[in-house]
Amino acid sequence: MPTPRMTDEQCREALAAVAEHGTITEAAKALGIPRGTLDRRVQIARSRGFKAAEFAIPDLPDERVPTPELLKRRSVQFERLSVAKEARRLVPVEVAIDGPIGIAHFGDPHVDDDGTNIVALQRHVELINKTPGMMAGNVGDYHNNWIGRLARLYGEQSTSAKDAWQLVEWLIHACPWLYLVSGNHDLWSGTGDPLVWMTRQLPTLHQSSGLRLELRLPSGRSLRINARHDFKGHSQWNTAHGPSKAAQMGWRDHILTCGHTHVSGYQVVRDPATRLISHALRVGSYKTYDRYADEQGLPDQNIFVCPVTIIDPRYADDDPRFISVFFDPEMAADVLKCLRRKKAA
Repeated sequence: MPTPRMTDEQCREALAAVAEHGTITEAAKALGIPRGTLDRRVQIARSRGFKAAEFAIPDLPDERVPTPELLKRRSVQFERLSVAKEARRLVPVEVAIDGPIGIAHFGDPHVDDDGTNIVALQRHVELINKTPGMMAGNVGDYHNNWIGRLARLYGEQSTSAKDAWQLVEWLIHACPWLYLVSGNHDLWSGTGDPLVWMTRQLPTLHQSSGLRLELRLPSGRSLRINARHDFKGHSQWNTAHGPSKAAQMGWRDHILTCGHTHVSGYQVVRDPATRLISHALRVGSYKTYDRYADEQGLPDQNIFVCPVTIIDPRYADDDPRFISVFFDPEMAADVLKCLRRKKAA
C-alpha cells in the first residue's frame, strides 16, 4: 500500500515543532513520532517551499466584545427600547379640570424669523395663561435652526442663533404645555436636541415628530389626540388631506392635528362603524411672511395659526357638540368661560 501523501498542515506542523524545540530529535519526542519520520517531513516541507517561521507573534487580547456579552447587551437594549416605545403608543393623561376644557393647538412658531408675528404669539400665550380650563399644544418648528448650507440664512435675519435659542426657551416656559412635538427644523439639531433638555423637568409631554395621548376627564369620559408635525398625504384640493386621510385609514382619534406646510385646513370625518367623529386639523404658522413661499409662488393659505378645540364632556363621542372647533382663540376663550360658568351654576 503506497504511503499517504503528506498534507500541507503536516508540513507546517513539522517545521513549527523543529523551530520550537530547536532540534529534530527533541521535536520528534514532543510530537511522539520517530526521528526519521519527522526528518522526512521536514525535507518534504522544504522541497514544497515551506519555511520555518523566523519570528513569533504573541497572542494579543481581542478588542471586540465577546459574542455572548454582545448578544446580552443587544437583548437589554431592545427590551429598554420596547418598554419605552410601548409606553408611548397612547399616553394616558389624567385631567383634574372638571367640566368643559379647551385645547389651543399652536402652529409652527419659528420664533426667530423676521416674518413671524411674535406679537400674536405672545398674545395667544397670555390668553392660555389667564383662561381657566384652557390648555395648549404645539406641533413643532420652534425656530429656524438653520444648519449646513442653510446656515447662511442667519445672515438674512436679524436674530442670531444664540438669540434664537433664548426665544425658544422663553416659549417652552411661557405656558403649561399639554404636548410639544418636535418638527423637522428642530430635529436638525440631531440627537443632542436642546428641546429634550428644556422639557425634561417640565410637566409636559414632548416627543419627536408625533405623539398620541388620551385625556381622561373627571367625568369618566376620555379623548384621544393624535398630534404630529405632519401626516403623510397631500392634496391640491384639500389642505387637511393628511390628517383626514389618517383618520379614514384607521387612526380612531378624536383630534388629529399637524402643521409643517404653513397652510391651514380643517375636515370632519365620521367612522361609519363606531360613529366616532374625528376632527382633522392642519394648523398654519406664525411665520406670516415667508421668503421661500414668495420665491416658489406658493398661495397664501395660512388662515388660522392657533385653533382651539373645546371639549364638553356632557355629550357623547358621536354628538357634534362633544368637540367644537374655533379658529379664533379669543372667541374660543369667551365660549369656554361661558360654558364653564353654566357648568358651575
